[in-house]
Amino acid sequence: MTPQSDEDEVWRQIVASFNDTAERDSADQPWPDSENLPVEPVRRVVKPPELAEGDTEDDGDEGRDPVSGEDDEDDEGHFQPPPPPPLPKLDLPTKLAWVALFGGPAYLLVAAMADWRMEGWALFTAVAAFIGGFVALVVRMGGGPPNDSGWDDGAVL
Repeated sequence: MTPQSDEDEVWRQIVASFNDTAERDSADQPWPDSENLPVEPVRRVVKPPELAEGDTEDDGDEGRDPVSGEDDEDDEGHFQPPPPPPLPKLDLPTKLAWVALFGGPAYLLVAAMADWRMEGWALFTAVAAFIGGFVALVVRMGGGPPNDSGWDDGAVL
């Protein structure tokens, strides 16, 4: 028997015994009996949220507001983050660099999908725009600490 056929036989045994119930010998279990699942699953009946305990659908309360002060009490611990700060205003060279970075490849993609005939100067311009936009953004990043950091840049351990 080859190693592959042994694995196939073991796999067939695993699949055949998939729905078999486990033996209830507690000595072989690595967990306590209290963590075993019941044989039959517990069925739970969930009431719709608009029906409180004791209410029925035909109480005649069609005019009541489904959102009340009780719902506000439930949301007491809910965290709502503050609105994010506005995006910084970009100057004209930065805007042009972003347009060049995405515009060059976008033109090449649209031209290729539309099957346009592209001249050599158009290809060169698109590639140069991409490279130029990338270089401009990298150069404008700045490599030093922020201007307002002062002489103390934090604790050194």
